[in-house]
Amino acid sequence: MNTLFGMSRFVTIGQHRVGEDHRPFVVAEMSGNHNGDMGRALAIVDAIAEAGAQAVKLQTYTADTITIDADGPAFRVSDGHELWGGKNLHQLYEEAHTPWEWHEAIFARAAEHGLVCFSSPFDDTAVDLLESLGAPAYKIASLEVGDVALLRRVAGTGKPVVISTGAANAADIDLAVKTIRAEGNDQIVVLGCTSSYPASPAETNLRTIPVLRDGWDVVAGLSDHTYGIGVSVAAVAFGASLLEKHVTLARSDGGVDSDFSLEPAELKLLVDESERAWQALGGVQLDPTRGEAESLRLRRSLYVVADVRAGDEVGSDNVRSIRPAGGLEPRYLDDVLGRRFTRDVPRATPLTWDLV
Repeated sequence: MNTLFGMSRFVTIGQHRVGEDHRPFVVAEMSGNHNGDMGRALAIVDAIAEAGAQAVKLQTYTADTITIDADGPAFRVSDGHELWGGKNLHQLYEEAHTPWEWHEAIFARAAEHGLVCFSSPFDDTAVDLLESLGAPAYKIASLEVGDVALLRRVAGTGKPVVISTGAANAADIDLAVKTIRAEGNDQIVVLGCTSSYPASPAETNLRTIPVLRDGWDVVAGLSDHTYGIGVSVAAVAFGASLLEKHVTLARSDGGVDSDFSLEPAELKLLVDESERAWQALGGVQLDPTRGEAESLRLRRSLYVVADVRAGDEVGSDNVRSIRPAGGLEPRYLDDVLGRRFTRDVPRATPLTWDLV
């Protein structure tokens, strides 16, 4: 884990530092939203760049590297699943996978835009492909978090490893982090994740993010499958340094992940609003800021609000708490009421101790 004097943990992905002292690193997950069309895949990369995200992420597998062609209840998504109920796993992954021969073109298009491009490999052959393309980091998908051999292979590249923790428990996370570190790799990002599609905000549990960060001494973030951007923006306040969301050109186009994916305009909003949220964190500030100088000048104070003569009694008819500042603080009103003016005082004069 990298640290600098006076700074928190960070990892370096491509040309970007990812950590709490840097603006949120927004990863746009293409997944199967290319709908089997390489032209659409490249258009998604273009849209991600236009929206201002820093990274595009793929998933590198084939139906045969992630499962086998078999049927029966164990090889089907449960009937009650909101999006993929009853679907055969091999057929679902055949539909959703990104053909390996597309990867080089997608990586090249991302590079043209200055985007980081990396992927989730699901076996050694996928790592081989991604290494040949110079992938700058690796993502371990939630359901692979316990695949020790895959963790070792990815960690052995020496590149940052991003882990999703959907459907995992603390022991799973601990094993994954220790396995990566045992390979001499301490560039680890652990993402809070709810592995349901779409995910419920009520099951997102953002308060887990600082526990991940501090409990395992890693950079933390969120892989977000909820609708919209609100959950991801809120995650920044809990220390999320990397935000991952699925992205499509248009949900109306359909596709395996389109239902919970962001459209380009929404992705741009996420980039902008997550950075605003990060800027707003600041530090502990109990004194006025530099930007509040004008507001300080306009705060209430005690003013003489009617012409008075020396000897007149200070009363509510001639002294009031009004804007702007300049006079005694309003808390002294009771102390001055009933006193006498020491000299003639014109209206709109700030009240000071020497006047009473």
